Amino acid sequence: MQAIAEHKGCGTSGGSGKASCGSQAGQGELPTEIWEKVKNHPCYSEEAHHHYARMHVAVAPACNIQCNYCNRKYDCANESRPGVVSEKLTPEQAAKKVLAVASTIPQMTVLGIAGPGDPLANPKKTFMTFELVARAAPDIKLCLSTNGLMLPDHVDTIARFKIDHVTITINMVDPAIGAKIYPWIFYNHKRYTGLEAAKILNDRQLQGLEMLTERGILCKINSVMIPGINDQHLVEVNKAVKSRGAFLHNIMPLISAPEHGTVFGLNGQRGPTAQELKALQDVCKGEMNMMRHCRQCRADAVGLLGEDRSAEFTTEKVMAMDVKYDLEMRKAYQAKVEEERVAKVAAEQEELAELASEMSGIKLLVAVATKGSGLINEHFGHAKEFQVYELSTTGAKLVGHRRVDHYCRGGYGEEESLATIIHAINDCHAVFVAKIGGCPKSNLLKAGIEPVDQYAHEFIEKSAIAWFKSYLERVQSGEIQYVDRSEAAIRQSALISAA
Repeated sequence: MQAIAEHKGCGTSGGSGKASCGSQAGQGELPTEIWEKVKNHPCYSEEAHHHYARMHVAVAPACNIQCNYCNRKYDCANESRPGVVSEKLTPEQAAKKVLAVASTIPQMTVLGIAGPGDPLANPKKTFMTFELVARAAPDIKLCLSTNGLMLPDHVDTIARFKIDHVTITINMVDPAIGAKIYPWIFYNHKRYTGLEAAKILNDRQLQGLEMLTERGILCKINSVMIPGINDQHLVEVNKAVKSRGAFLHNIMPLISAPEHGTVFGLNGQRGPTAQELKALQDVCKGEMNMMRHCRQCRADAVGLLGEDRSAEFTTEKVMAMDVKYDLEMRKAYQAKVEEERVAKVAAEQEELAELASEMSGIKLLVAVATKGSGLINEHFGHAKEFQVYELSTTGAKLVGHRRVDHYCRGGYGEEESLATIIHAINDCHAVFVAKIGGCPKSNLLKAGIEPVDQYAHEFIEKSAIAWFKSYLERVQSGEIQYVDRSEAAIRQSALISAA
C-alpha cells in the first residue's frame, strides 16, 4: 500500500508517517506534477480557496444508495448542504452554464459533478457533460464526487477523460457501523440492506480508491462525523484510506436539523460540536493531511467556497446569454491572482520571522470575517460565516469555519442573531473584521471576545500573527491573563442565502 502512496506523489515523511502533501502544502513541498494539479483547486488546496472559485452542475439526479443523513429535495435555494439543488440540468445546459460562469468569474478553475444524486449512478450524463466542457474550455479542471459504489467500473473512463480529482465519501470500514448509516444500496439490479449492503459498499469504495491512486489520480476522502456512531471509528477510516494512497481527508460535521427531513434529523441524532470536530481532525492529522476549509457545498454551488452565486446563473438566464469564452482573458486574470498569492505568502513570512523569537506554549483561536482573496475585508454585520484560525508561535493555521446569520438586516442589528454569532465563535479569543458597530463590539467584549478592526483589508495570516505577537506581549506584561475559551456550536440549520 505504501508503494501506491509513493506512486501518486504523496509518500510519507517523519516518524509519525504523516503524509507530506495535502490541503496546506505549498509549492516547495509538492512534486511539480502534483502542484500543477492542486495549485488552483480550491478544494484540494486550502491556500487556493482564498483566491479561486469552483462550480458544480446538477446533471446526476439518480442515486444508488440511501444515507441516513441525506434527503435530496429540490427548490431549496436558501440551503447550503450536499444533495440540494434548485434546477436539474441536461449535459448541454450544463456545458453552456460552465462557459457562462467561467467568462463572468475568470478565477473559476474547477468544474465538479457531485449530484444531486451520484454521478456514477448517472454515468452517461456525467461523462457527456465532462466531454462537452473539456472540448469547449480545456483549461478548466474536471472533478468528480461519488459514494464509490460504482467507482471500480468507471476508473478507466475517469482516466480517459483526464478527470484528475475524485472525491469518495467513505464513512466506515466496518460494516457493522455502516449498517447504522446506510439503510440500503442498489447494486447489480438488486437492493441490499444491513451488513451485506455495508460490506459491498465498503469493498467497492476501497477497491475504487486503490485503482484511482494506481493511475495517479488525486483522491480526496469525505467522511461525515456522526457522534456515537462513527466518530471514533473515523480514525480507522483515516488509516485505511491513507494506506491506499488518498491525498486528503475531509472530516465534515453531520448536518442533522429536523427540518431537513433526514432519518438522523428526525430521530434526534446530534451533530458534533466545533471542539469535537477539531479534536478528531487533529488526531487524524497525525496520519495524513486534513481538509478543514470544506463548506459542504450544494450540488449546484457557484463561486468561491463560502459563497453561492448560483442565482446569477439560472438556466433561463444562461440560455439567454451570448457567451464568448475568452481563454486569454482568463489566463491574464489568473496571473494577477497568482501575484496576490505571492504577496500574501511573503507578508506572512515577514511577520513570522518577527514571531520566531517568542517562547510560549499558548495556542488560541480567532475568527475572521472575509469575502475572499485572503483579506480581512468583511463587515461584522454582513458576515455569513467566520473562518477560524489557530494561532501559536508557529504561525496561523486555518482550522475551520462557522456559519452564522447576518447581524445587520435592512440597516438594523438583529440582537437574536448576535447571540447566535457569539455562541458560534465562543471558543475564539478575538474576531477580525473590516468594520464593526458599537453595539456588537460591546457585546463581544462582554463575552470575552476581542473585536479587532485595525487590520481592515490586510492579509489574514500576517494580521493574525501580528495581533498574536501583541497578545503575547500583553500576557507577559500582566496586562491580560490567558484563559481557555468555552465550547462553540456548529450551525445545524439552513444557511440563508444573501441573495
